[in-house]
Amino acid sequence: MAIIILQHSNIGAPARLAASLRDHGFALDTRRPDLHGVSAKGAPRDLDNVHGLIIMGGPQNVTDIEKYEWMKHEVELIKQAHARELPVIGICLGAQLIAHALGGQVGPREKSAVGFYQMGLTPQGQTETIFAGIRWNHEQLFSCGQEVKTLPAGATLLASSKHTKNVAFKVGIRTFAFLFHFECDKGGVEQLMHESKDLMGSAGVTESELRVQVDQRYDEYARLSDRLCVNLVSFCFPLVKKMTA
Repeated sequence: MAIIILQHSNIGAPARLAASLRDHGFALDTRRPDLHGVSAKGAPRDLDNVHGLIIMGGPQNVTDIEKYEWMKHEVELIKQAHARELPVIGICLGAQLIAHALGGQVGPREKSAVGFYQMGLTPQGQTETIFAGIRWNHEQLFSCGQEVKTLPAGATLLASSKHTKNVAFKVGIRTFAFLFHFECDKGGVEQLMHESKDLMGSAGVTESELRVQVDQRYDEYARLSDRLCVNLVSFCFPLVKKMTA
């Protein structure tokens, strides 16, 4: 039994989140649905022997879902995993797919978000175990041209910011969605910023300004992101199903 990681681009690796999961003894199976569709190397056909789903970011948009059969299939997997109360974690595009799958609304942002932005935990987020030990107000890494306009029914908003209302949310017991990229290691941050050139104009930021942001903010970002990863591993995935990676 393994945790399935659905990766949607060459730079969209789970990095520090995968490291935390392996450190705690979980088996991981990383797939590329964008390259292999629904197959042994792409999205799984069903959830047999699946411990949980981690849906990564990517350059695709939820509003273009009709172009991608694999993305439609991912939506169905999210619905099934959520109904079974399996752990489901979505990051950026993955968070938007969770919202779409469970009845929320996703659409283009008025202004893209690229770089580090201040975000704050809501009162519910301040008491949420997943954010234990994490500052209520801190900067996180964003790279997105779309956002979750409306949360799914019954969702709990955990974090918000001036530029993004629905930054992080929870649905049910083990479904968590994050619009920010806490998963990146240093190389991943630099790659993500480099690959976000198409969004920089709308975001009002230059590549040189982003390099300064990374130099100034990476250390704190890494510390808080590592804590979030450990919290997700510790509290989201049932220990009874843990396996050696």
